[in-house]
Amino acid sequence: MYNNPWMYNNKEVDSQDLENYIGFVYIITNKINNKFYIGKKSYRKTKTYQKDNKKKKKLVEGDWKNYYGSSPTVKADVIIFGKENFSREILHLCKTKTDLTYLELREQIDRRVLETEMAYNDWIMCRVRKVNIKLKNQNLANSP
Repeated sequence: MYNNPWMYNNKEVDSQDLENYIGFVYIITNKINNKFYIGKKSYRKTKTYQKDNKKKKKLVEGDWKNYYGSSPTVKADVIIFGKENFSREILHLCKTKTDLTYLELREQIDRRVLETEMAYNDWIMCRVRKVNIKLKNQNLANSP
């Protein structure tokens, strides 16, 4: 495994658990002061390389194992308090970019991240088309 693993349904997550997904929506929580950060992370990234004098692209596993969010404030606190004082939990595994973006926004709104000092989130942004949302199989129809 790796240091301070991501958790999903109280189990440690590894690469094989994410093979069928493009990314996940997560919450990172500072165990000392209970501040939290809601974000999304793509599992794979595009790597460009040259073959036969042509640029080619392929998907490779990204840096998700060592990721602590895009917030400079969270990153600074990870350095100050140490990685061991942060929990990293996956809230949703997503198969499409639209679901990834939509579920991140939904978690941010539901948890009122811009209305509380307990959230590290400073801003949120989203563009999602209703026609692309594919959440039917995620038991979200009855959730708030």
